[in-house]
Amino acid sequence: MIPPRFIPMLAVVVLVAARIADAGPPFETDDPEPVEYRHWEFYLATQHLFTSDASSGTAPHAEVNYGVVPGLQLHMISPLAYEKLTRGPTYYGLGDIEIGVKLRFVKEGKRCPMMGTFPQFEVPSGGAAKGLGGGHPRLFVPLWLQKSAGPWTSYGGGGYWVNPGKGNRDYWFMGWQVESRLSKVVTPGAEIFYTTQDTIDDKSSLKFNVGLTLDLTDRHHLLLSVGRSITGESTTQAYFAYQLTT
Repeated sequence: MIPPRFIPMLAVVVLVAARIADAGPPFETDDPEPVEYRHWEFYLATQHLFTSDASSGTAPHAEVNYGVVPGLQLHMISPLAYEKLTRGPTYYGLGDIEIGVKLRFVKEGKRCPMMGTFPQFEVPSGGAAKGLGGGHPRLFVPLWLQKSAGPWTSYGGGGYWVNPGKGNRDYWFMGWQVESRLSKVVTPGAEIFYTTQDTIDDKSSLKFNVGLTLDLTDRHHLLLSVGRSITGESTTQAYFAYQLTT
């Protein structure tokens, strides 16, 4: 369960979002808005997670999204992953491939938020023994909401991870993000997200990220975020990407 002392913090984020959308990268929290019909998004990105015992992530990963029909997006991520132990070897190679479908089933209205889902399936293509993959197929089924007002955008929600394997547990992810477009180029934002226990030995965690999107042109964009844990294992996470839209 979410620690009681953090419930007011989450309530503030939700209330701000209700009054006040893009999305997903550079944040963990996603959105219900698919890529426009017959348009593409390409990302060349790298993300990292640092703990006291190891660092891991992708270097790099490629993400492709395509609007196959109005309101429906196809999605794939193919990563080169690494695992570097503080007192041990470093491993590098193909990570788990992610495929998904984003479906918007309610458009945003004056008072009604946009609603959609984004099921994602993790293919166990990475070497689990070297820390490059989960070793088992995984499935995430979420519900995402989004609302906009002037320069403000906010989205969030959560979903359930089916996480098989010895020592693993199915778990929940919940998050909310808020951002504001300051100019034609600069859009800063922040998110808070909560993950329940995903293994029998792990703990639930509450984390945050602050991020920035730089729209260099209508087609070329830079995205970055950095954050750390609030509860659970002490971690620091970072993300950087170049995005091309067509």
